[in-house]
Amino acid sequence: MSTHTPIHVLFLCTHNSARSIMAEAILNELGKGRFVAYSAGSTVSEDQRPHALALEALNHAGLSTEGLKSKNWDVFAQPSAPHMDLIITVCDNAAGEMCPVWPGHPATAHWGYADPSLEQGSSEHQRDAFKRTLMLMRERLEHLVSLPTAGLERLVLEAHARELATR
Repeated sequence: MSTHTPIHVLFLCTHNSARSIMAEAILNELGKGRFVAYSAGSTVSEDQRPHALALEALNHAGLSTEGLKSKNWDVFAQPSAPHMDLIITVCDNAAGEMCPVWPGHPATAHWGYADPSLEQGSSEHQRDAFKRTLMLMRERLEHLVSLPTAGLERLVLEAHARELATR
């Protein structure tokens, strides 16, 4: 087991019901303790829950959905919140919003993904949209976790995370 402090990553989206939730689950699996992922949204209603098809896609991919819940990003701007090393917005809406000031000034990046919950058509077509989004996220996150420890310093991490947005 590594003695290194894990890299804390926060994925942000508007409602914290699909893309950010999926990214959190994927990175927690791939990161195996080297990374610890969280997710939150800018506009989360009190009764907001993770999207059923997001949870289904994660389960289908063999990823744990235990403990996943929608939460407002204000939770992570509190002094008692874990320190974030990297914050990644995963939808266009959250990328343009005024974010809280994050303690420690973490590295940031934007990885835009189409909202699979807006997909029209049959239920199978909608499921496929969630599966596609999950596969695209997994590919980028596999690259992130493959970085050597030296590549995880704040500025280098930010540069790598932003470069991955083009993949």
